[in-house]
Amino acid sequence: MTNPEILAPAGNEEALKAAVLTGADAVYFGVGDFNARRNAANFSVDGLKDTIKYCHSRGVKVHITLNTLVKDTELSKVCDTVKKICEAGADALIIQDLGVARIVRTVCPEIEMHASTQMTVGTKEGLKLLKSMGFSRAVLPRELSFEEIKFLASDSPIDLEVFVHGALCMCVSGQCLMSAALGSRSGNRGLCAQPCRLPFKVENGTGHDLSLKDLSLISHINELAKLGIVSFKIEGRMKRPEYVSAAVTACKAAVNGTYNSEYSKDLQSLFSRSGFTEGYFKNELGRNMFGYREKENVQSATKELFDKYAKLYNKEKARFPLKLEFHGKIGERAILKAEYGKIAVTTESENICEEPVNRPISAEKIIESLKKCGGTQFEAAEISIDNNIDYTLPVSQINLMRREALQKLSEAICKNKNYKISTAPKSTNIPAQNLNEIYCRFDSVQNIPENIDADLIFVPITTPDEVVRSNGYGIELPHGMFGNEEKVSKILEKSSAEYVLCHTLDSVAIAKKRRKRIVASPSLNILNSLSADEAKALGVSQMILSCECDLDLANKVSAPIEKGVFVYGRIPLMLTRNCPVKNGKTCDECKRKSEIIDRKGISFPVRCNMGYSEILNSRPVYMADRLGEIKNSDFIFLYFTTETQEESEDIINSYYEEKSPRGEFTRGLLYRGVE
Repeated sequence: MTNPEILAPAGNEEALKAAVLTGADAVYFGVGDFNARRNAANFSVDGLKDTIKYCHSRGVKVHITLNTLVKDTELSKVCDTVKKICEAGADALIIQDLGVARIVRTVCPEIEMHASTQMTVGTKEGLKLLKSMGFSRAVLPRELSFEEIKFLASDSPIDLEVFVHGALCMCVSGQCLMSAALGSRSGNRGLCAQPCRLPFKVENGTGHDLSLKDLSLISHINELAKLGIVSFKIEGRMKRPEYVSAAVTACKAAVNGTYNSEYSKDLQSLFSRSGFTEGYFKNELGRNMFGYREKENVQSATKELFDKYAKLYNKEKARFPLKLEFHGKIGERAILKAEYGKIAVTTESENICEEPVNRPISAEKIIESLKKCGGTQFEAAEISIDNNIDYTLPVSQINLMRREALQKLSEAICKNKNYKISTAPKSTNIPAQNLNEIYCRFDSVQNIPENIDADLIFVPITTPDEVVRSNGYGIELPHGMFGNEEKVSKILEKSSAEYVLCHTLDSVAIAKKRRKRIVASPSLNILNSLSADEAKALGVSQMILSCECDLDLANKVSAPIEKGVFVYGRIPLMLTRNCPVKNGKTCDECKRKSEIIDRKGISFPVRCNMGYSEILNSRPVYMADRLGEIKNSDFIFLYFTTETQEESEDIINSYYEEKSPRGEFTRGLLYRGVE
């Protein structure tokens, strides 16, 4: 078992200090605009080198978050940011966007790439795919159980990191479009407005049926470390430094075997939503996992509690035990050797050691001077001096030697990596063939019109293969795997389908292994031209742009593979493993078709399948009357969910005839885009 890495959040300089001085092994924070917490204070690129030096001189690694989707217009700025981060000597970059991964791999292949939990990878095949892309670590989804984590860790090709404390989103990371759809504030671009924390209700539910309690798995750190998990992450870049201090302290206590209920009580008082949950970890899903920020939660954080944890980082802590050797000889300069591990430095006195007029300097005074490491990250753990001291030297000289030695050690310890920087990649500019084809996806074969006129039709993976084969259907892999990797792989192995609709890298990896033609759904989050290039490199043959693409972006994205645009259907706003409808009724009562209602009375359909639920938008996107505005695309994508067979037939005909909309509809994000 490796020593567990405690990875702490730093939303600002004070939180960074709190993380470092309370004993974090690594910190993560954002630089500029390309990180998932754009509303945090974050750090400037200009001062990054000094920030990293501060961390490295205390043995703390620095992981920089570049974990958002980026637009084509931002790619050059991302390249510049990557270069500056690497020049500053960061240890790793946390990434979501496929195009950003391509940039980093080209610009600085030596720096570690960590796959953000926003990449939604939670299968063995997905982890292998990440390794082939150059990733050395993956941050696992928070929805996994202990047994599922154990399975992935058993022979993972890359290092694994898990969240052990902090906020728990209802939606699987990287698959949430609710904030974007309701207000153009994209969670995938670091500006989530957290509408899910507002009242949403299902029949007989809690009234806050999209809001989960905070996660806390701190007591399980050593248990997970034995499985091979290398890093334990604390969520909270928007939290106070005292919260960071308390969480790091609790995690260190867990590693040392001294964690108890008092730590949990303090953490709950500092910040929680109706307490904590271990529901996913223990595979105990349901109503008990739900909670929201109540008045009692806010009032529990007292001044005394904040002061308690503020005191833990108000002064430097000794992190490095030193071995010091001091030698002197009359007529020569004294020498101090300081060692930490394999690092050793020496310093000499300015004055020579002199023959004493009265008496030599005492051994006690030398030792007393060398012990004065307070206010630094060092501790004089072992001191050796001359057996016979026959010289004298001013104590001020010894103090100066000690300070110089500690400074040299600090510089040696924090020596930043010197990466080789290369030029940025260029996207493949291949014009679309403008095939004007129609691809359709259906929830059920029963809802497919009898005389449908479509170029490619996707049906659920559970559709009998004889139906798939006789009709030439493609199949859709599950949006969420959640332990179903082996089951899905076996079905796909026997399937006669040529085309496979893939929502995540997990499904891409599984389909690629079976040599299927992969169509990337909007959930793969392809928003820029470099992401399209990377998708092709991964084996994708056709792609549907992210639903967060506005028309201008969609028309300008160049792709080396066929490109489509989502033009009809209820956009899946959330993918969740914890069905909100179960808060009020059983699956038999629901029949896998229900709804959730927001505070304004607007209804959002909920559909369940293979251990996960999808919350759909209240209205379908409709673009039949605006198809002429879609340029540089090969096909359009129609996504049928709640429609009957008759309704589906009418809608498809409307697209051929480019009819005006009837009933409630939305243009999605095709005109207003996302921030």
